Parts: sequence; structure tokens; C-alpha cells
Amino acid sequence: MFTGIVEIIGVVSELNHQAEDGGTTLTISDASEILSDCHLGDSISINGTCLTVTWFDKSSFKVGVAPETLRRTNLGSLKEKSKVNLERAVSASTRMGGHFVQGHVDTVATILKKEPDGNAITFRFQPRDKSVLRYVVEKGYVTLDGASLTVTKVDDEAAWWEVMLISYTQEKVVTASKTPGDEVNVEVDQIGKYVEKAVEGYFSKASSGEPAVLQKMVEKIIDTRLSQTKQ
Repeated sequence: MFTGIVEIIGVVSELNHQAEDGGTTLTISDASEILSDCHLGDSISINGTCLTVTWFDKSSFKVGVAPETLRRTNLGSLKEKSKVNLERAVSASTRMGGHFVQGHVDTVATILKKEPDGNAITFRFQPRDKSVLRYVVEKGYVTLDGASLTVTKVDDEAAWWEVMLISYTQEKVVTASKTPGDEVNVEVDQIGKYVEKAVEGYFSKASSGEPAVLQKMVEKIIDTRLSQTKQ
């Protein structure tokens, strides 16, 4: 689990493609700031993708990237000297400055437009999988290359959304240096998925005549409130 607050920007120093299994081993350097408490098997988010540390020293670490991950993310387009967003998994003392991020990429999105707005920059994105748009709402969260960002505008019909990067954020994430045509990893807010499943469960149960999950929840809340008022 992550917060979407990028800690540092690392650099890809080596890529080894495994012909036998189709995977790739990445070596990320310039990462000393996040390796002081690192252990083998730890999770680190690389451009929003949760990956497992298989080796590390004082400033570098290695991760293995499976073929499925390469298909679903933009990690397959990385080259030597590519910069990547890095974040360690949350700890009990972590401040939740962003939102709950799993590090499970839902799709990739292409940058359609990049425009300055004062000292900020507005980016417009179009997802490869258009179905994720139902989870993207104005003023809601979306994770782009591992960075928790606020959606400023959505057009469901044209299939795009926009975010704005303030000057401080521009210095902290790799997205700021990307241009139209480049891709970013996208993870939508998982809360929307849970709400959707709960609502689907409500209607499926209701249509079959069985007690609905949401109905039970509402009844329980009402009963609790009533008992509190009687005390």
C-alpha cells in the first residue's frame, strides 16, 4: 500500500531482458534516500507499479518485472537513464498526504495536451481502457505514474480527464517532463470500485428477492442511531 506521494526520482541504470520467460530485470540508481531501511522482499512503487526488491546496495536496487506487468504498464518503454517516480510502501508512522494507492496499474493513458497555466501546467489524458473513466470524477483522486493527483476536469463523451501540476509538484514527479504522445500508468481510486460492487450487489439481491447488502447496512445504521437516542 502506498500514499501516492512520490519520495524521490530514481534513474534506470540497467535493463536485462529475460528471453526465456519474457520478463525484465530493472536496476534503479540514485535511490539512496529510500534504501536506508530497505530489506529484501520490500515493496517499492516504480511509476505507480508495486514491485519487489530482489537486490540492493546503498544507492541502487533491482526488481523483476513480469510479462503481464510489462503489458499493463509503461515500464516496458523504459530505457537506460529513464527517470522514474519512487515511493516506499507505507509504514505505521506514514502521513497519508495523498490517498490509498495499491500500486496495481489499471491501464495506461496517453497525454493529449500539455498547457501552461501561470506557474502551473495542465495535462489532458486519454486512457487506453475507456471503462476506467467511470471511476474518474472531478475533484477526485487519480494516480498517475505513482503520483496522487486531483482531477480538475472530466469529459466522459470525449474520454479524457485533466489534472494540474503546481510548480512544486513539477519538480518532484517525472510527469512534468513528459510531452503529448507519452504514456503514464493509471490507477483509479479503489473506493469507486468498492462502491460500484456494493451497488451492483444491492440491485442483484433486490431483483432476486433476497435481502440486499446495502439494505442491511442502512438498517443497521438506523437501528444504532435509534438505540443511541433512546439512551
